[in-house]
Amino acid sequence: MILKIHGTAFTTCTKRVVLICKEKQIPYELHPVNLQKGEHKLPPHTDFQPFGQVPYIDDDGFILYESRAICRYLAKKYADQGTPGLVPTDPQAEALFEQGVSIELQSFDPYAVGICVEKVFNGYRGIPTNEERVQELLEKLRAKIDVYEVILGKQKYIGGNQLTLADLFHIPYAFLMQSVGFEVVFVNDSHPNVARWWTEISSRPAWLAVKDGAA
Repeated sequence: MILKIHGTAFTTCTKRVVLICKEKQIPYELHPVNLQKGEHKLPPHTDFQPFGQVPYIDDDGFILYESRAICRYLAKKYADQGTPGLVPTDPQAEALFEQGVSIELQSFDPYAVGICVEKVFNGYRGIPTNEERVQELLEKLRAKIDVYEVILGKQKYIGGNQLTLADLFHIPYAFLMQSVGFEVVFVNDSHPNVARWWTEISSRPAWLAVKDGAA
């Protein structure tokens, strides 16, 4: 059976999963979940995603939620097709990959998500942007990007010297931040290594196919 992705074409986490499907050349069907109608908070969706979020996958009866877990599963299951090495198997390369995944989760995601909540998601809910909060998060993120510049001056990617999920996990929220005027965080003269890295990963054909909607 074909992989079923239950999510929404324009949500960041659904895009994250579809991006990996594109990288690994995995056929899939997107089964839309209507967030405006609250379908994600009701059965049958919550029977499979108890937190009421998107996406989850149904892989011939195997149900899995949380986008990063889904991406790891797909990259490992389809290791021999599409983009190679997204989850390394050599012990040292795998350790660097795990380090990179932790960097994304701890030093990027909380600040990027917070900014997007204020500048994008709250608008959908009719909640005014707290610009003071945005600036606080932006200042903290910039301090982390200073460290990214050091890391990427020593290795090509955030998880070592080969492209991995650690890099690709950044793209949806970084792109959303760009779309509301924060491109300078990633592309500026003070951070040439970050700019080089971001320009490369955000130009990948798989992402270009996904960025405007994970159809």
